[in-house]
This record gives sequence, C-alpha cells and structure tokens, in this order.
Amino acid sequence: MEQSLHLMNPWWEGKEFETGLARNKYLKELIELQDKKEIIFLTGLRRIGKTTILKQIIKDLIQKVDSRRILYLTLDFISFKGKTIHELVQEFRKIHEHKVSEKIFLFLDEITQIPEFEKELKNLYDLENVKIYASSSSASLMKSKNSFLVGRSRIIEILPLDFEEFLAFKNIKVSEQDKHLMDKNFEDYLRIGGLPEYVLTEDISYVKNTIEQIMYKDIIAFHDIKDKDSVEKLFLLFCERVGKRLTYAKVARILSISVDTVRRYTDYFKEVFLFFTIEKHAKSLNERIFSPKKLYIADIGIRNVFVGFKDKGALFENVVFLKIKDKNPHYFYENEKEIDFIVGETALEVKYKEQIEKKEIDFFEKSDFKKKILIQSFEDLKKLEGNWEKKKTFK
Repeated sequence: MEQSLHLMNPWWEGKEFETGLARNKYLKELIELQDKKEIIFLTGLRRIGKTTILKQIIKDLIQKVDSRRILYLTLDFISFKGKTIHELVQEFRKIHEHKVSEKIFLFLDEITQIPEFEKELKNLYDLENVKIYASSSSASLMKSKNSFLVGRSRIIEILPLDFEEFLAFKNIKVSEQDKHLMDKNFEDYLRIGGLPEYVLTEDISYVKNTIEQIMYKDIIAFHDIKDKDSVEKLFLLFCERVGKRLTYAKVARILSISVDTVRRYTDYFKEVFLFFTIEKHAKSLNERIFSPKKLYIADIGIRNVFVGFKDKGALFENVVFLKIKDKNPHYFYENEKEIDFIVGETALEVKYKEQIEKKEIDFFEKSDFKKKILIQSFEDLKKLEGNWEKKKTFK
C-alpha cells in the first residue's frame, strides 16, 4: 500500500506532475475555499476534468504548505479494494509521522467507491484536523448519502468547457480587428463541444469510449439492467431530441417499453450527469409535474458524435441552458407558443442566427415577464452574465 501511495503523490518527493490547462472559472473559487472547514465535493460527468482540477488545487497548495501534508487517493484503485478511508489516512500519517492534531489535506477521487464514505468523512471532519476535497460521478449516491454531511459540505458541479474555455484550450487568440473570425470558432465549438480531452485531440474514439464507460459501467452494470438494447436506443433518441419537449408516454411508445421503464432509465441518465431535464413554468404543482419536460445533454460534442452535426439551433439552445443551468430555468408554453427559458422574472428566447417571425416576437414581447432577453449569437451569451432576479421561480 505504501508504494501505491507514493506513486499517487509524487509531490512528496518534489517530483513534477501533470495538471493540464487551468479551468480558472472553478479553480479560483476552489482555492479560496482552502481555509474553510467544509468538505468540498466536485461532481459532474465522467472525464469532465474533476481529477485534473483536484491536481490543480494541489499544485497551488504545495506553494503554501509542506507537500507531505497533502494526500491524493484514487479510490477505485485495485490496491485499495476493501480498505476504508480511515485506514488509508492512517497509513499516510504513519509514513510522514503526522500527529492527529497536525492539519492535513485530503483529495479523494471517486469517493463513492467507498461503501460508507459519508460516515467516514463525517468522522474525519468532526474528530480530526483535515481539509477534504472529494469527487464523484454519481448524483444519486451523493444525494442519498449527503444527509450525514448537512452543514459540513458544499457541492460544486463541473460542466463542460464553455466557449471562452474552448478557445483557451485550443490556444486561439483573436484580436479586435479579426473578430469576424470568431463565427468560425464558435461553429467549431458547436461541433466539438466541451469535453476537455476531446477538445484537445478531436479523437472520436475517446468520446465513444467515454459513453461506453458511462452506459455499461455506470448505468447498465450498476443497476443490473438486462435490456441493454433499450438503454442504447433511449440514449440515441435523447441525443436526437436535445432542446425538444418530450413525454415519457411518447418515448415509451416509440421504444415499445413501459412508461415506468422510460422514467427509470431517464433518472439513471440524469444521475450520471449525461442528460438534464427542465419543467414547464407554472404555478400549479400538478401542471409542472405532468407537463412534458424539455431535454438537454451534458455535452453537445457527445451528441454530435452519435447523431451527426445538425440542428445548430438546438445545439445553441443547449449551450445557453448549460450557461444558466445553476439558476433553475423552466420553459414557458402557452397557446402552442413557447419561450425557451424562464429564470425568475426574466424570459430568454434563443434563436441561433435565425430570422424570428413577427408572431413569435409579438408573443415574446407581450409575455408577462419583467425582463426579456433575445439570444442569437455567441456575443449575446454575455447578456447572461451578472445578477438575476429569482422572485417568481417556481420550484
């Protein structure tokens, strides 16, 4: 075990280690949380960059504290099978002769691999001098276990690269006089998406392998699903339906499976951060629950690999959704007309480079929302930054 710990923690011996390109939109906040007691959980899709971000925090931390006080663990590592977090931390303390009173920093990758991680983290938090960062690719396990850690933890979801990050990863710098070139760059972003490794390599096999891991390991094997064919077909159908309203009953008819099965599989997709749904904007709880949901994918590049690069309007709408996902958006639908997103008292209509019909504009402008924003280009995405009013957001 000691050898494995040394291999995972090269900074103990002053060795260099790979940290990739910095994602400053997350890194700045995570570094600011280093001195706070709370446990920080990073969640999100597989291969979205959670491990890389953990390593980037470590890179910053070793400039401030003795590197031997930092422990990184990949908890799905075969040598750690059957070990508790407590046993691994005790071995770490033994190697470096740390007293229990001495503050240590723990970085625990894929925390949900440990059966009772929540109890172990609670004990570490309550009884020892530790700062803990942990990652997980399972929303359901985090939610079911997190009751033990109420008041002790904070969850931060890592999303795919946004357009600005995409440009940085591609090492693209456009001067003011060459702004006209940005349209082509944004089209590339709509095609490639924001999986960090795929952005760097554009290796389609990497995306296919990622989805294979998610589908077969995190969904089919984890939930012991016998009908893997229906899971695969549902995934492809959902890729085609990005940005569209859907009902479980209609999907069930298309795939010749039960409504309950569609609902259950959809929950599984959401649990691993592959797809998201939003509800209709309505005051009635029944109307919100039983109205069709609108569907979005975690990464548009994944969608394009499996069903082709088409329907740029839907892709752009998905980009806008990811930009406002943390603000609890809903969609508005009335008299067979739709407004794409409602956030509090703000209505957002998304039309990528499209000419909007007068009746659509009239419906949008006459809608009973305090603020209205029309999004038609990557430049318009800047309108989504800043403060948001949430007075009339129904949850």
